[in-house]
Amino acid sequence: MTGKYRRSKQREVILRLLQSTESHPTASWIYDKLKSEFPHLSLGTVYRNLNILSEQGLIKKIDCGSTFDRFEANNHPHYHFICEQCNSVFDLKTPIMNNLEDQLSGLHNFTIHSHMIEFFGVCEACKKQ
Repeated sequence: MTGKYRRSKQREVILRLLQSTESHPTASWIYDKLKSEFPHLSLGTVYRNLNILSEQGLIKKIDCGSTFDRFEANNHPHYHFICEQCNSVFDLKTPIMNNLEDQLSGLHNFTIHSHMIEFFGVCEACKKQ
């Protein structure tokens, strides 16, 4: 990890943890997972490191419309499905609609570099309940 920040063991562990899960965890989940390894770790330190990792482009912050942001290390373009009942976030394995960017660029004379689309509804597990 380079840039204007010093190397941080905690930041490296947070990044590895995010790279090892597809669950789109909250900062609290990350804090709970790392507390035993770093007894003096604070939730504020987790948030600070998540913001640095996001600023460096190593992770993404997902605003799910809920109280807590979610985080992921998957930086490849993809869409999300967010369950309105359990607040779980799922990666959708579907092609990105790049033609949408071309269409909107032409209609509005914009230069579009990327887009995000999030789908909201009820996940399979919640539907079974």
